[in-house]
Amino acid sequence: MAKFQSLLALLALVPVLVRAQQTVWGQCGGIGWTGATTCASGSVCTEQNAYYSQCLPSSAVPSSAPPTTAPTTAPPTKTSPTTTSPTNSAPSSTATPAPGNPFTGFEWYLSPYYASEVSAAAAQMTGSAAQQAASVANIPTFIWFDQVAKVPQLSTYLADASAQQTSTGQKLIVPIVVYDLPDRDCAAAASNGEFTIQDNGQANYENYIDQIAAAVAQYPDVRVVAIIEPDSLANLVTNLSVAECSAAETTYKTCITYALQQLAAVGVYMYMDAGHAGWLGWPANLSPAAELFAQMYVAGGSSPFIRGLATNVANYNALVAATPDPITQGNPNYDEQLYINALAPMLQQQGFSAQFVVEQARSGVQNIRQQWGDWCNVKGAGFGTQPTTNTGNSLIDAIVWVKPGGESDGTSNTSAARYDYHCGLSDADQPSPEAGTWFQEYFQTLVSQANPPIPA
Repeated sequence: MAKFQSLLALLALVPVLVRAQQTVWGQCGGIGWTGATTCASGSVCTEQNAYYSQCLPSSAVPSSAPPTTAPTTAPPTKTSPTTTSPTNSAPSSTATPAPGNPFTGFEWYLSPYYASEVSAAAAQMTGSAAQQAASVANIPTFIWFDQVAKVPQLSTYLADASAQQTSTGQKLIVPIVVYDLPDRDCAAAASNGEFTIQDNGQANYENYIDQIAAAVAQYPDVRVVAIIEPDSLANLVTNLSVAECSAAETTYKTCITYALQQLAAVGVYMYMDAGHAGWLGWPANLSPAAELFAQMYVAGGSSPFIRGLATNVANYNALVAATPDPITQGNPNYDEQLYINALAPMLQQQGFSAQFVVEQARSGVQNIRQQWGDWCNVKGAGFGTQPTTNTGNSLIDAIVWVKPGGESDGTSNTSAARYDYHCGLSDADQPSPEAGTWFQEYFQTLVSQANPPIPA
């Protein structure tokens, strides 16, 4: 009888083992993963990075991994940056910058990769929500180049944009994010990069930039606008007390200078990332921030292609807040416009007449965070104001979407190698997948909470 009962118990396990499959969008592999490695019918286990494979709908299996995004950890403490300036060694530019706002008179090139993600996500939904979700694919979003292996895609996109221009007569902008510094995100864990300073990082980064510049040079008829290295310079303003940031300071400056010089030489319009109001907008941080950004502008050759700064990348702050969020108490610059209006005169005093772009991709709903530094998949967020040059502020060239809404900020899995504690906070949506991979439930919330609403 005991043997018979043991056999029944063993047989009872068999269907469980056979059925051990992940649902669409679930994790199916990666370093340290011990769960199911097969996917439900209609989806394919696809490697996103060494730490995360994800069950993607068969129609949406990409040719390469999606981009990770920059967290914006933001302790409002003052640390003065050092002031060494790298040498300008860029080739002489053959490009002639057009005066004024680089977005004026141009349409945006739409990211094919993000469009495929959105289409696959919308197919999992029903009714008017699905129609709204599908229309997100037509809203321009920056394309992240966070690994050197993705850079060849830039040539493909530029060739496509060039062909579209020839066909329609409408000039296009290809918007990109340059994001692959060695020892990247020195004060965070969720989006650490592929290069390290100790392992030939600077040379690897320069090769990465050279490849981007070479791709752009092939298509001089297509305008490229780039945001340069989210979080990096802001970390040098406030986080030099973090050993990793202090160790990376010289390399960050050298590499960013190289990027500014080489990309200006091929006519890329650039906005260096400048954190956000809750990070560098504190009065104690404004002056050192202005000094550092002006220093980098000069180190980059004071090129007119270094157009200015980008704020609120991958964050949730309002451009103009109707009322101050309680978490902003103590900071008079409690929204992005106040931050920009306070920073711009200080930059001008340093010789840098910067213009700005402001991210609003996930800023549709305010007063949803418990602390201003909470950045990871914040619950209740909604898509915000769609990209436009009608900004209401002469300092702001454009409202933009930089973060591809629906791609996770980071994983809530505490055992994951790239876990960041911000992704386990009570105001972070959980469970969440690895940084850069698709987060279906979060995307659906962004659509349903969008302000203004996404048209069906």
